[in-house]
Amino acid sequence: MIYLSFDIEEFDMPKEYGYDIAFERQIAISREGLTAILDLLKKHNAKATFFSTVVFAQQVPDLIERLLSEGHELASHTYYHSEFENAHLKSSKEALEQQFGVTIEGLRMPRMLEVSAEEVKKAGYQYNSSVNPTFLPGRYNKLHVPKRFFKENGLWQIPTAVSWFRIPLFWLSFHNFPLWIYKFLLNRCVASTGYTTLYFHPWEFTNLHQKEFNFPAYVMRNSGEQMIARFEQLLQYIDKKGWKTSLYKQLTIEN
Repeated sequence: MIYLSFDIEEFDMPKEYGYDIAFERQIAISREGLTAILDLLKKHNAKATFFSTVVFAQQVPDLIERLLSEGHELASHTYYHSEFENAHLKSSKEALEQQFGVTIEGLRMPRMLEVSAEEVKKAGYQYNSSVNPTFLPGRYNKLHVPKRFFKENGLWQIPTAVSWFRIPLFWLSFHNFPLWIYKFLLNRCVASTGYTTLYFHPWEFTNLHQKEFNFPAYVMRNSGEQMIARFEQLLQYIDKKGWKTSLYKQLTIEN
């Protein structure tokens, strides 16, 4: 089983590299990418979980309604992408539920920030997918975290996929590894655990080769049209292997 997910958010990443990107442009770029993603998933009859900030969801209600109508799951990415306080755990869940009439069961913190399982459970979530069980210099060291999903204080913890030697199969790997290597590691993950969890962002599906963004090559590589083609190859590979795609909330229900 393949659990696809996307962190849908205001595209504030250029600010990390010194460019003060306008809010309207942040939304426009993520809207463009999300539209491409939904088109690809529909074409291949694949299902996914979308972790959305409230701010982004409020700006693109038509796309949120579309993803729900096409059988995808909406989950929380908190309220804002660059600001967080514990109160946002509950308020973001309630805001999404009120606006879109669905039950929000899952959480993923922006930038995989650490969060208390007790606080997440208290806010009413069934699962948290905010852990990348690997070492990422300058970000986090989660080598001690189990690779498989597990329960902590009554909350399901769903780590993102890692392969041999904790090699992460997250978005940067997908952009920078030769596709055959990524597929090989994906196979190893599925063979080892029976499932895998993958995550991406809408802005990856847009042209990141913008001089003003000041992005390093490893961020820009295989973005835009190349990413669309590459991701479609991944979906075709999933089809070829006979793997099914499913929603994160199903992982907790079935276990």
